[in-house]
Amino acid sequence: MLKKLTKPLALAAAMTVSSLTMAADEVTFQLDWLPGGDKAPVYVGVVEGFFEDADLDVKIASGRGSTDAVTKMATGQSDVGTADIGALMAARATDSVPVSAVLAYFSQAPHAFFTVKGSGVSSIKDVAGKKVATSPFTSSNLFLPLVLEENGLKESDVSLVKSDPGALGPMLMTGNVPVIIAWTTNVPLFENQAKEAGKELVVLPWSDAGLELYSSSLLAADKFLSERPEVAKRFITAFAKAVEFTYANPDKAGAAIHAMVPEVDAATAAAQIKSIKGLVYNSASEADGYGTLTPERMAMTWKWVAKANKLDPSKADPETMVNRDFMPEK
Repeated sequence: MLKKLTKPLALAAAMTVSSLTMAADEVTFQLDWLPGGDKAPVYVGVVEGFFEDADLDVKIASGRGSTDAVTKMATGQSDVGTADIGALMAARATDSVPVSAVLAYFSQAPHAFFTVKGSGVSSIKDVAGKKVATSPFTSSNLFLPLVLEENGLKESDVSLVKSDPGALGPMLMTGNVPVIIAWTTNVPLFENQAKEAGKELVVLPWSDAGLELYSSSLLAADKFLSERPEVAKRFITAFAKAVEFTYANPDKAGAAIHAMVPEVDAATAAAQIKSIKGLVYNSASEADGYGTLTPERMAMTWKWVAKANKLDPSKADPETMVNRDFMPEK
């Protein structure tokens, strides 16, 4: 009887050991804001199997801004995530947080002025003397004085009104203000609102007015990179594949977000993905390759971030804020 049991028990034990060794590595991904088209790659990575193919089990954690995301990675609550690289740079310069940039996501800034046709505003110089509405929480407010200065204006040349983010579109469409500040990720939303109001949206990206810098980037906890480098490499490579799939297949990417977050409309997310493709793929990504964080552009980004945050640029080296060891192979 013992001999008869030995073989099945040995087989069961082998299967148990095998299942343990085959278990996917867990990774906690940190969002910096609510799910939407710009957050699509991580959802695509899950739904389309890019993470599964890399033997990864990815959990997605909600976030409330880039500073919050950086803090959660720094304190070990998350392993990797997307956030504005400016928030990382400011944090590294003032309080050496153990988080590094590992991949560029938006290689152009998403900040912009929005207006409607017939408002008298067709260039950034035209905002002089105008009432401009903005959210009190957006990082755009830090860069506003610099963009105005770059275009021969002063901060006092505009009358800034701070309002709830959800009220910005209606304020513009009803004529309460002639200009609002928001990210170009909101273009589909404002286009729909303009259409309903019988108006035509006009977008004035700050990247066309001198604000050249990296923005949303893939960041990772230094502990994650040092203690689980092989897992980090697999994740970053899979994430880069998910980015490529997202912008090549915006409708499928929108459906992926909707599948995991039903309250996000698939069509709206797809429209958003299409509208922000230029933030991901542009002259910088063409020159340097997607995802690359070059020393030159890192220095340029730090120059803008330091000035916006009133920091001494000589007090920090942007090269210490990036880890290029995990870049996917070209």
